[in-house]
Amino acid sequence: MILNLDPKFAPFQNQEEIKFQSFTFSGGEPHIKIAPDFDPNRKVTITHRLNSFNDLGLLCVTVDALRRMDVKIIELFIPYFPAARQDRVMIPGEPLSVKVYADIINAMQLHKVYVFDAHSEVTPALLNNSTVIPNYSFIKEVISRIGGNVKLISPDGGALKKIYKVSEFLGGVEVVECSKSRDVKTGKLSGFKVYEDDLQGIDCLIVDDICDGGGTFVGLAEELKKKNAGKLYLAVSHGIFNKGFEVLNCFDGIFTTNSFKDFEGENVEVVKLEL
Repeated sequence: MILNLDPKFAPFQNQEEIKFQSFTFSGGEPHIKIAPDFDPNRKVTITHRLNSFNDLGLLCVTVDALRRMDVKIIELFIPYFPAARQDRVMIPGEPLSVKVYADIINAMQLHKVYVFDAHSEVTPALLNNSTVIPNYSFIKEVISRIGGNVKLISPDGGALKKIYKVSEFLGGVEVVECSKSRDVKTGKLSGFKVYEDDLQGIDCLIVDDICDGGGTFVGLAEELKKKNAGKLYLAVSHGIFNKGFEVLNCFDGIFTTNSFKDFEGENVEVVKLEL
C-alpha cells in the first residue's frame, strides 16, 4: 500500500493508496490523521519530497502514527535526499548536514529507504537499508526525446563514475570529461575545461544530478561552444533552478524529473518518476 504525503507526487502506479489528512498547527508543527481502514499487516510505502525540515517533520509523525497502528513493515521513497551536497566539511564551523538528515531517518528504523540518483556515495553509506535508484531510464528517455547522435558530458570529476555507468547502460555512448574549480569559501566557480579538442559539431548532453543556480552548466556551455559543440542540452535528475531558466538560455533543451517539485509553464521538459 502507498501513502503519498505529497498528493501531487505519486510515483508508484496502480497501487492502493492510504487515505489521510495532514495539516500544520499554528505553532508550526506538522500533524497527520491516517484513516484506519487498511490491514496493518500489509507493507506500507511512504513517498514524499523532502524540501524542508517541516517536510521531514511530517514524515516523522507519519511513521510514528503507522507504528501506533501496528504497521510492521514501512518503506520510504524520497527521490531527492536533502543536504546530499553537504557530504563533507569544507571549512571549520560547518555541519555535515547529510548525516544530520540520515541520522533522523535512521532513527525511524525503516525496512527500506529508496533514493533517486544520490549525489554521492556518502548518502547510501550513511543511510541504513538504503537503495539508490539510478538515473539510467531518465537519461534514456531524454536521449529518445532529443533524437540523433549525442555525446554525454560529465561536468566535473564528481560525476565521472556515474556517467560512465549511464554510458554503459546505453550501450557505450561517448563520454566527454570536463572539470572546474570552486572556491570553498565563496563558492565562486572558475577554470572550466573540456578535455576534447574538437567536438565536430555533435550535439552534447550535460548530465548531472542537481541544478540549483546553474552556474556550473552556464560556464561549461561556453567552453563546449569553443570546442565546436553542436546543440547543447542539459539533463538533471533534481531540478531546483532557483535562478529561473533565463540564465540557462544557452541550452537548446533542459530536462529534469519531478523529484524536487512540479513545473508548469516553465521552459523545461519533465520526465515524471514512475516506479
